[in-house]
Amino acid sequence: MDVQDDYGHDRRYRVVRNDEEQYSIWWADRDLPAGWHSEGTEGTRQECLDHIGRVWTDLRPLSLRRRMAELGR
Repeated sequence: MDVQDDYGHDRRYRVVRNDEEQYSIWWADRDLPAGWHSEGTEGTRQECLDHIGRVWTDLRPLSLRRRMAELGR
């Protein structure tokens, strides 16, 4: 079921991820901003946020995780 935004428009979202493996949501009917890629999940705002809550368990950027692994931490 679609939800309506503050202006009364039906709104679908998609889950997006950047090269640092950070997640966000974006309007499904708009082009993605530079550096962001569709993750494959689409739905209501809440469905997308719930999905992010399940899959984004390590909030550190990828570059930091790699650096910490190099340092043996």
